[in-house]
Amino acid sequence: MSTTSHLAIDLGAESGRAILGTMTRGRLELHEVHRFSHQPVTRSTGLHWDFDGLVREVEHGIQRGVEVCQRRGSPLQSVGVDTWGVDYGLISESGALLGMPHAYRDARHQVAFESLRDRIDFDTVFDRTGIAPMNLNTSVQLVAQQMADPDLLARAHRLLFMPDLIHGVLTRRSNESPVERSIASTSQLLDPRTADWAFDVVESLGLPTHLFGPIEGEAADRGALHGDLSRSLGVDETLRVVTPSGHDTACAVAAVPAEPGSSWCYLSSGTWSLLGAELQSPCVSEAARAASFTNELGIQGSVRFHKNIVGLWLLQECRREWAGGGATFDYSELVAEAERVASHRILLDPGHPPFSQPGAMIEKIAHYCESTGQPVPSDPGSIVRACLESLALEYRRTHEQLSSILDRSFPRIHLVGGGAKNQLLAQMTADATGAEVVVGPYEATAIGNVMTQALASGVVSSREEIRGVVARSFEPVVFEPRNAESWDRAYTRYLDLVGN
Repeated sequence: MSTTSHLAIDLGAESGRAILGTMTRGRLELHEVHRFSHQPVTRSTGLHWDFDGLVREVEHGIQRGVEVCQRRGSPLQSVGVDTWGVDYGLISESGALLGMPHAYRDARHQVAFESLRDRIDFDTVFDRTGIAPMNLNTSVQLVAQQMADPDLLARAHRLLFMPDLIHGVLTRRSNESPVERSIASTSQLLDPRTADWAFDVVESLGLPTHLFGPIEGEAADRGALHGDLSRSLGVDETLRVVTPSGHDTACAVAAVPAEPGSSWCYLSSGTWSLLGAELQSPCVSEAARAASFTNELGIQGSVRFHKNIVGLWLLQECRREWAGGGATFDYSELVAEAERVASHRILLDPGHPPFSQPGAMIEKIAHYCESTGQPVPSDPGSIVRACLESLALEYRRTHEQLSSILDRSFPRIHLVGGGAKNQLLAQMTADATGAEVVVGPYEATAIGNVMTQALASGVVSSREEIRGVVARSFEPVVFEPRNAESWDRAYTRYLDLVGN
């Protein structure tokens, strides 16, 4: 089998990376060629993503990938971008971006969400779209835009999600760009049964239907890099822009090295955590709706049935705050501090609404502890331990809900994503849930991206084959549960705090 190389551009809500994947004789090797941090910026119109800055970093990552392949003497075949879900941009008929995309944490989305409570039956919307109501959903964001500037929606030619926007810039074909299926399914505007827009929901929200163009599956060829970019990189039209699953979690789940026929669920850990199971059809039962589970589309027609959990966001915000005060910690230092702190002293509700907004996280945690009669953490180790233990307990609650809703047991949790590097959290997850936690690969999202591009080139032909390549290429780390009684007592306290 010949060697093939594909470049994954994986953009998370805190950082981005360009990772070169090379397939040789049924095994995959990764080479990180570029990594950068990014965050939203505040403007008079709200909280936005620095889209031009993201594009510059993406183009630099492609340049680095091309250079590595040229030194190796083997061509780069394709590049593809995945991102977080729900966020979008509006383009004109000529393909120009109409303003910087808003970030999902923009405060105006909560205002729009509250306005919808009086005029929308969210139960019906869940039945049609399989998506739990949240203020960050694209549907809510568009209502916020309609409230702020309805003329912009009327003038816009199309809505494109973040990966589609970037693919359009790379090819200069934004005005022709379809929307990739998995990223569209995060919007609360798509019917997961048909993989087409739920136009009745669009109309019920008062949104213009002309914004919603063709939908395309993963592993599609979007064309060559535009002429100026390809000339500056010294490449020709053989370097293609190929869509992976546009949603980063869809890529991560595609790369889970699960054994065929085993009973497993996934936990994708990053700024957000998503815990769920891969299904063949949506689950829109009353129990699923009541527990705020959601249905998003995955590779080759699969359904990702999972719950969105506030993940390492709390820790990320605290770390930013410490850095702003002159105390710079890397994550390994913070975990080491947390390991020195006694267990289960302080528990938090990760879904506590004030925690979802950026800024003053340490103060918010202190206020929460005061209001719930708990000690106020006074040092980084205590705060980090409280965040991680509380997150593990929320994983337990969600794991139990998943088993109950689907009437299946999940004795194995595949933990993937950047948060999987946190071995303390991995062990806590095993301890809290009582399940075996299989960690890795850490770069599951980039791997799923690369392997979907390989799917487009015919190197692999199915998600089962992709998982076989991943299992052969990367050695997992397994964490077994321990200290059950201590975690059971903590879980009882946690349920009292979160209200069920």
